[in-house]
Amino acid sequence: MKNNIIAILTFLVLGFACTSKQEAKTIYIVRHAEKMLDSDNPQLNVAGTVRSKKLGQILSDKQIIHAFSTNTIRTIATLQPISNIAGIAIETYDSQNHDDLVKELRKRKGNAVVVGHSNTVHHLVNYFVGDGEKYSELSDIEYDFIFEVRLEEDGSSSVKRSLYKEY
Repeated sequence: MKNNIIAILTFLVLGFACTSKQEAKTIYIVRHAEKMLDSDNPQLNVAGTVRSKKLGQILSDKQIIHAFSTNTIRTIATLQPISNIAGIAIETYDSQNHDDLVKELRKRKGNAVVVGHSNTVHHLVNYFVGDGEKYSELSDIEYDFIFEVRLEEDGSSSVKRSLYKEY
């Protein structure tokens, strides 16, 4: 009887340990590209259109299979080139609810890209920093950062901040 209980407990512990693993993957988090200044929900301007195409080129060989955007014209337009290249749909998320997005990113298989805003990108990135230095909110003129989040099978994560021109 004692051996049966030990066997059952071992099975439960091992089963729980196995389900707490995540698949190793990379998540690219960026702010939307440059926007027009003519409305509350503006389109990309010329520079933003160029930047969105550059993002598509940068990510074209990164095996992106998930694309997440807030429900605004500028974020969706920023993702459109990679969506077209990878043949994937753009899924929207609530920028006020990063907890759900982080859970979704952790459980999904494969690499992803997320487009947010100057006042939300840092919140999302900071979920993955751990005990490291936290990132601050982007200024209104900062469009050129790509945050590369690496999730490991053991549940750990790391963040690397790069400029578009470094790719």
